[in-house]
Amino acid sequence: MNKNILFKCCALLLLLVVVSCKKKDSILGKDVIDPYAYLNGTTTDTFDIITTIIEEDSIITDNAANVVLGSYNDPKFGKFDASFYTQLRLAGVNPNFGDVSTIVVDSFVLALEYVGYYGDLSPQTFEVYELNEDLYLDYTYYAFTNKNTKPGNLVPVGTELMTPDPFNKAVVGGDSLLPQLRIQLNTSLATALINEATSGSTTFASNESFLSYFKGLKVKTNNGTQASGTGGILYFNINSPASKATIYFTQDGVQKTYDLLINTSCADFTHVEKDITGKPLEQLLQNESLGNIEFYAQAFNFRALVKIPGLNNLKKNQLIHRANLHLPIQFQSNYRYKPGLNISVATRIKEAVQTYTNLGVLGSYDDYTKEFSVDLKQYTQAIINKDIENTGIILSPRYFINSAERIVFNGKNTINKAKPRLVVTYTTY
Repeated sequence: MNKNILFKCCALLLLLVVVSCKKKDSILGKDVIDPYAYLNGTTTDTFDIITTIIEEDSIITDNAANVVLGSYNDPKFGKFDASFYTQLRLAGVNPNFGDVSTIVVDSFVLALEYVGYYGDLSPQTFEVYELNEDLYLDYTYYAFTNKNTKPGNLVPVGTELMTPDPFNKAVVGGDSLLPQLRIQLNTSLATALINEATSGSTTFASNESFLSYFKGLKVKTNNGTQASGTGGILYFNINSPASKATIYFTQDGVQKTYDLLINTSCADFTHVEKDITGKPLEQLLQNESLGNIEFYAQAFNFRALVKIPGLNNLKKNQLIHRANLHLPIQFQSNYRYKPGLNISVATRIKEAVQTYTNLGVLGSYDDYTKEFSVDLKQYTQAIINKDIENTGIILSPRYFINSAERIVFNGKNTINKAKPRLVVTYTTY
């Protein structure tokens, strides 16, 4: 073969190989390039962000997914103290206790099924009181609502202090039960209930009659002065079959039980008291500008407010591809007062409207970056389209009426490295 021809063939083959390699590199590159780059969009993160809080004073807490009980003392938020009220209902009408003279009441126990906790699991002092005021299932109850109780703690002296254990099953009479707090009640109350049921009255003939006689319970803690950064809040599913008040008694040598139920037909609500005196939270309420250093959110009472005035400067001919709000927080891993996994996101659609509209997105927490991120794409586009007014973003712990979560956000003037920022990518057409 002619050497010139052979050289041309080799050169052509080498060219094909090189072209083939470049094509493959280009395809692999597409997998790692931000897809928004293909839109030739503009990305900016220079928006001014103004931050503060909103104090709520009328939070409805009746018949939530769970009740909240306990107390903690937070260095920034102060004292958080939660109790709850609930009715009890009959497992069956007109119970037959037989000859009450043969009954010996062994114990009376209020069992509450755990569904979680917040803070630490140090010992707490529990108290229970009989209500002296009716509850109603169709009434609205708030975190500030109080109901009158009869005098006298129903928890026997010496049994009030208990260490919560939401992880291990309770063992009762050889049976393994779901993790639950088991509060001892005075056996004298159990005896009085049995005597009433066998007195010939109509008290136990219906739940309506029983609730008129025994209106329910208030369950609280009495932990006195707690050191800053200590304490915890317990979460209970009182609509679980495991949550109930049980009389354990012996009759003619036979051990028996009688249950009073807590279920969805019972009215219940959580009551919360807070003392923020001298705390950074109180200082922020007195001086809104401090929110630009750090700002807060806490279940039952305080929501974070983020305002981004620069969104009003976006033009009608700009299409938003993404708008991510990054909210760094102050939290050290394994600290007892941790943020939840998500925050709720809402707004007021107009300045004149006081109600909140949920934006249909959740802010998600990343423990590695120590920040919440919120997708504000649709919110930003809605402002551009004049569908809503730019009143600000309202952020709350996701479980606002049935948790004790609190969050400390960094403001734009924080002394910490990470600051809040909004990153927007858009195309102008």
